[in-house]
Parts: sequence; C-alpha cells; structure tokens
Amino acid sequence: MSTTTRTRLKGPEREETARRAAELYAQGCTIASVARQLGRSYGGTRALLLEAGVTLRARGGHRSKAAA
Repeated sequence: MSTTTRTRLKGPEREETARRAAELYAQGCTIASVARQLGRSYGGTRALLLEAGVTLRARGGHRSKAAA
C-alpha cells in the first residue's frame, strides 16, 4: 500500500492554487474534478474554493420535473 504525502500550501502558492481552483470551478468543473486536476483532496479543494470567495453550487445534477 502506498501513501502520498502532500505539502501544505502556504502564502502565495496557496493563493495561486485557490485562484486556479476557482477558475476551474467557474468553468463548470465539479469539486472532485478540480481536486483531481490539482492533485489535492476533495476537502482541501473545497476549503480553497471557499477561501477564494466562491459560492458553491447546489449538490446534484440537473433534475427535470416529472410530468404530473
């Protein structure tokens, strides 16, 4: 079993990563997709998005109304 050690993002590197995460999320990527692209965890990526001032989208995909 292998483990990956990630360095803690600090200072300008953290700000740049948060900015990049916000850009990807604004383009329509999911948090999970952004996390994969940045090589970060889901929770860490979510935290970066919130720090960047991003308003997160509601959970789930498009739902069509059932015909009544």
